[in-house]
Amino acid sequence: MGAIAANHLLLTALGLLPRSTQLGPNWTRLPHRSQARSEVALTFDDGPDPAVTPRVLDLLDAAGAQGSFFCIGERAERYPDLCREIVARGHGVENHTQHHGHGFSLLGPRGLEREIRSAQETLASITGQVPRFFRAPAGLRSPLLEPVLFRLDLRLAAWTRRGFDTRTRDPGRVMRRLTRGLAARDILLLHDGNAARCASGEPMVIQVLPDLLQAIAASGLRPVTLRSLIR
Repeated sequence: MGAIAANHLLLTALGLLPRSTQLGPNWTRLPHRSQARSEVALTFDDGPDPAVTPRVLDLLDAAGAQGSFFCIGERAERYPDLCREIVARGHGVENHTQHHGHGFSLLGPRGLEREIRSAQETLASITGQVPRFFRAPAGLRSPLLEPVLFRLDLRLAAWTRRGFDTRTRDPGRVMRRLTRGLAARDILLLHDGNAARCASGEPMVIQVLPDLLQAIAASGLRPVTLRSLIR
């Protein structure tokens, strides 16, 4: 019984590490071929948000950059035109569950599949683009997740570095977290939904993204969508 309990605790701990690959395949960096092409990925979670997402899209357009938007199904249903606009501008819409519940990692197999499949159907019906990647709420998952993703033909995507832009009100700190050691194959995590506000009241992603795009360009790197890298 002690050994079984220890095994369960180990699996639970591994599931609480968003960048762990012990429970199955997990994109924490782009494929090796992105190294020679100087590619990075900008990913945006928890949208769409009518006050933030359009401004993120404008900033990406101005820089000639592409991004991957991990959208929540119920928010997509509320703002379907925003999801369609993301795709129309050449970006990717990916799966971030239907409801983004904090207890997602505690669900059983049926609950996990219901949340993910529902978002998959919602996003595909709105955009005409079937999501190819999945990111769990806060990156937390369970040992039961990988078989569900396999059945739905989804790839788990974490990140290389994150700015904690939902909690930090200092743009400089967010920027340093995202750019320290910035290199080809990095996957960067920001939020167009649930974004923290800086002292001026500006959403953190709007405050940080212009400088981040400049830093990426100055490093000779090119932001691409995750789905563009699937053979």
